[in-house]
Order: sequence, then structure tokens, then C-alpha cells
Amino acid sequence: MKSHRQELWFNVPARRGFLNITPQVEEILAASGVQEGLVLVNAMHITASVFINDDESGLHHDYEVWLEKLAPHEPISQYRHNGAEDNADAHMKRQIMGREVVVAITQGRLDLGPWEQIFYGEFDGRRRKRVLVKIIGE
Repeated sequence: MKSHRQELWFNVPARRGFLNITPQVEEILAASGVQEGLVLVNAMHITASVFINDDESGLHHDYEVWLEKLAPHEPISQYRHNGAEDNADAHMKRQIMGREVVVAITQGRLDLGPWEQIFYGEFDGRRRKRVLVKIIGE
């Protein structure tokens, strides 16, 4: 069995954003040489997420609106997180959107369904954060 590990680094200039990272994961998969197996893609920060969905701008807008209703950024005083930090909402948004995804690898390709893409979700940006890509298989 082969194992391959690589990190992706992101610095989203805004507080929040969604990045389609499918092409980067596909490049890492190709470099791994794995033909059959699994890939784990997970955010290594507690205010960021990795998830699978459609790459459609209207949906991304809807996520923004929905997440802000569930865990509004302001007023910051509504949260007790570390007393004075302003990112409690980011922790909650990450919890909702998830930490990681696992995708099957079949014949050297990501085995995604129609329209499925892998996304990095940033909820407290403006600094470098990483995503782990771990591939195992034959």
C-alpha cells in the first residue's frame, strides 16, 4: 500500500470565502501514483472547513446568508469565546460545514458524483492556513 501526504496553504484576504480546491487535490493525486484507494482532505485550522458541493456562485451566496443567520458575526458581545476574540462565529460555521471529506479513488481519479467539487471554506481569513491531503491505496 502507498501513502502520500501533502499540504495546501491558503491566505484568503477576506474574512470569509470559498475556494474550489479540486484541481489541487487532483494534482496531488496524480503525483501520488495511487490508482485505487482513498483521499482525505481536511482543514487543519478550527475556523476553516473542507466540504463537497456544487461550484455555483448562487449556492455560495446562499451559504454565506444561511451561515450568517445561524452564527452571525456581530454583535461580537453575544459570544463568550476567549473573552475578547472576534471569531466565535467562525468556529461555529466550521462546525456546521465540517472538518474534512474522504473521496474514493478509482482508476487514478477522484470518484466524485455529478457536479461535486471539493471546497476550502474560510470563516476567519486574512492569515495563512493549511489543508492536509492524505492519500492511501495501491
